[in-house]
Amino acid sequence: MIDKPIPNLQFPLPKRCVREGAIALDEVLKDIEVPSLDVPDLDASFTPSRTKDLFAEKSRAAWKDVQQAEARCDFAPNKVRISYRNPAFGIISLWKKSLYGRTLTDIKSDPDMVGKFAVGMNTLIRQILGNSLATGDWCIVTSPKRRHKERNFASLISAKLATLLGVNFYEDLAECHSKHRVGAVFTLVKEPPTERNIIVFDDFVTTGATMLSMRDLLQPLGYNLIFFTGINNKL
Repeated sequence: MIDKPIPNLQFPLPKRCVREGAIALDEVLKDIEVPSLDVPDLDASFTPSRTKDLFAEKSRAAWKDVQQAEARCDFAPNKVRISYRNPAFGIISLWKKSLYGRTLTDIKSDPDMVGKFAVGMNTLIRQILGNSLATGDWCIVTSPKRRHKERNFASLISAKLATLLGVNFYEDLAECHSKHRVGAVFTLVKEPPTERNIIVFDDFVTTGATMLSMRDLLQPLGYNLIFFTGINNKL
């Protein structure tokens, strides 16, 4: 079958019914000028004059910012709080990170701070545990040393705190073979404590990863655990 062209219709088209007072859009559309969509050609021969690795430069700058914005603590009173690092795991802290005060590096390098932490934690722990400390079924442990063999800041505080509380301190109970804190796995390297109630202490807590690793190590052994820290390093 061959298609035949349709002849032009010569009969008059019916007039549209236009409401009185309406705008005649036909006249308006005639006056609209459509903008040109021509896109200029890009000069592909252009090359930047500097070939510096901007990503590496930003990376170094970011590390500088981190070093300059080191955490501080002003040891303000009435900052005791329970900080939750997951829904079922709370850490009781004595002080809180602040915008002003001494840097954490400065605090850890000052021998006088050992006594300040120990005395403050002794008061806090006695207020919370009360007469249960008198049963003699309590002890203190802390996170394992990592980058150095000598006693770390947390161990020095724990030893003095144990004396003030009249409980045993099990030093170097656990060992960590990784220098990284997140996802670290601790292993027992000594006989586990004979006491059934354990105070797990750390000087500073940020993410809580170290405390979680201690919990994962000790909780399956049937101990009752309570977690304390000197400074909650999180605003």
